[in-house]
Amino acid sequence: MNFVYIVAVGVGLLSCATDLHSRRIPNVLTFGAAIAGVIFHATWGNGALFSVEGWALAAAAFIIPFALGGMGAGDVKLLGALGAWLGPGQAIWLALYTGIAGGVLSVIVAMYYGYLGQALSNVRLLLTHWSVCGIGRVDEISLEGSSGPRLAYALSIFAGLVLTIWLR
Repeated sequence: MNFVYIVAVGVGLLSCATDLHSRRIPNVLTFGAAIAGVIFHATWGNGALFSVEGWALAAAAFIIPFALGGMGAGDVKLLGALGAWLGPGQAIWLALYTGIAGGVLSVIVAMYYGYLGQALSNVRLLLTHWSVCGIGRVDEISLEGSSGPRLAYALSIFAGLVLTIWLR
């Protein structure tokens, strides 16, 4: 395993620990990791632009779910930080695998807490709202407005990271 992957896994593990403990991912970790990724690639890697492109693609992939209230800003910043280390090609796979892992883990958490029926009802409400009013935030079922169980999304991001590295 090369240095880039070791750092990315370390950042992912630290993020999981803080997200599980406090449901937050500290800015010092996400911004620090992103800046370190840019500096590393500018100095020893594929260039700063490679890193910045990875950051931008990974963060952009989840900006819409964040804007719609479906995830926290720390999750988006973590994806960006990991993208800064992995670069643009792998950032796309990271986002894809993270989304799949997030869907699977969300169903598991909802089933565990007996919330699956309500979660499916919320999805139906969301789709109905979007078909009538257009795509936009629905505060009652957003991350802040919902009383349902919360998923520490850093776990999904870490699963996406592991899959990205493993399947590269």
